[in-house]
Amino acid sequence: MKAHDLRKKTRVELEKEKVEKAEELRQLRFDLAAGKVKNVRALRQTRKRIAQIATILGEKN
Repeated sequence: MKAHDLRKKTRVELEKEKVEKAEELRQLRFDLAAGKVKNVRALRQTRKRIAQIATILGEKN
């Protein structure tokens, strides 16, 4: 999903997605510590998505 697609969403949808991504990041960190993560890049991508959502939420204020 691109940033312009995120800008089309409402604040509620963005906040919900941010919470989901934060939970996904938490789970990825636990899996990384346990040695279950094959794709380490997923952590970086998830953090980037959270940052994009936070930036767009800031713009909407």
